[in-house]
Amino acid sequence: MKDYDVVVIGAGLGGLSSAALLSAQGHRVLVLEQGERIGGCCSSFERNGFHFDTGASIVEIIKPIEEVFKKMGTTLQDEIDLITCDPVMSVIRKDGSRMTIPLSIKKTGELIAEISPEDGRRWFDFVDFCAELVEVSLDTFFSMPADSMGDMLKMVRKNPRLAKYLPVFLSSYQDTLQRFFKDERVLESMGYQSLYFGLPPALVPGPYAMIPYTEQMGIYYPRGGMIKIPEALQRVGEKFGLQVRLNSPVARVIVENQRAQGVVLEDGTPITSDVVVSNVNAKTLYTYMVGEEHLPQISRQGINSYAYSKAVPMIYVGLDYEPPLEAHHSLVAASPDDITQYWWNHVEIGELLYEGYGLICWASHSDDSLAPKGKHVLNLIPEGFYNLKQGNWDDIKEEFIERSLEYYDSFAIPGLKDHVKYVDCATPLDYERRLRLPQGAIYALQQDLTAQAVFRPAARSKNIGGLYLTGSSTHPGGGVPTTIASGMIASNLIEKHEF
Repeated sequence: MKDYDVVVIGAGLGGLSSAALLSAQGHRVLVLEQGERIGGCCSSFERNGFHFDTGASIVEIIKPIEEVFKKMGTTLQDEIDLITCDPVMSVIRKDGSRMTIPLSIKKTGELIAEISPEDGRRWFDFVDFCAELVEVSLDTFFSMPADSMGDMLKMVRKNPRLAKYLPVFLSSYQDTLQRFFKDERVLESMGYQSLYFGLPPALVPGPYAMIPYTEQMGIYYPRGGMIKIPEALQRVGEKFGLQVRLNSPVARVIVENQRAQGVVLEDGTPITSDVVVSNVNAKTLYTYMVGEEHLPQISRQGINSYAYSKAVPMIYVGLDYEPPLEAHHSLVAASPDDITQYWWNHVEIGELLYEGYGLICWASHSDDSLAPKGKHVLNLIPEGFYNLKQGNWDDIKEEFIERSLEYYDSFAIPGLKDHVKYVDCATPLDYERRLRLPQGAIYALQQDLTAQAVFRPAARSKNIGGLYLTGSSTHPGGGVPTTIASGMIASNLIEKHEF
């Protein structure tokens, strides 16, 4: 008899959701996490009384998450105290002027109409377009496997309206937005969100242009920090017997007769199981944990062809004043053209700029328990990447922090530098070392059209029996709701094919 029915490698959202669901189905499940805390990029930590989120800063498109908790006999709302973020965001221009976007779809249309009456009218056309696209996507793309063309056909058969939107995948995020909006000031509030998929607007597939609309459906912050989401998954799973071990890095997957039989930890300890679920980067899984000797040549070539997703630096700032901001999220204004040009002219050649676009996350605006009374926390996310043209992140880290603080102080957060009580930065190198994200790739693999759905590593391994994938590496990709959805997809496949 094997030690466990299922061993899960990694306590990220995909690993924990699959593990909790499989435990609820009655299976003996063990999660092995290499680090000291669960959640991966969706986690939190404390420094000097300030509580910071490791990476992810809000959650939206909550239906897949609700479905996971429903399958375990509870509800998302019963397990996590979600705070509604209103306004949705504030867009800050270099001259200090701001456009603060309310949660209301109607009021957002009125705000856009004040800038451009024509775009104000088009906003409601955009809403109609996205509303159906989101409904269809949640019914199919975000809840069903996409391991083959047959799976894609099943999606269309389940909801024929999906076929109407398939051509949109052949367009880009930027093309889709510019179909509806013409005024540069309006587009400046919608361009940055393409980076939630790790690519500039010209390279992200068109359907993801729905994000400025889905934010209007509601964005939420878990009271107590983003770690409350993985904690809830673990807590509910443990009611069904789920076990989670921290500081337990896996070295390799045991493969016999082309089937996963368990894992071996880095300290040499073997743990056997009938099924292995991987929540680590697919390139790491197949190249180092499975081993290329177990893969046919075409699969080796396929895995090696994937590019890692972008990396980001994250600056954690503890303040002794209330920053002059207006929303949980603030964007430095940048149009789709601005972001795309920056990608080609700087990201692709590794030339780091200290004055550009970025995201400001003011979590204590939503939840004042994250900082001592009268104090606040910010996460600053200036644009950055793993490979630098000159030097490395260890060499430039302190300069990067200082110059970034000066930049945001100069127009976006006046007084910032004079009120810093704590500051640190997680660089792409830090993410690689602490979370074992190769090249700091927060979304695992690039998410352009060539790495979507059937072109992404399959949730049910095509080469190794009993091996399943969750998380950012597989369909439907990176992000809080999508990685949780991947766990649900994997658990459904395991129940269908293994037990």
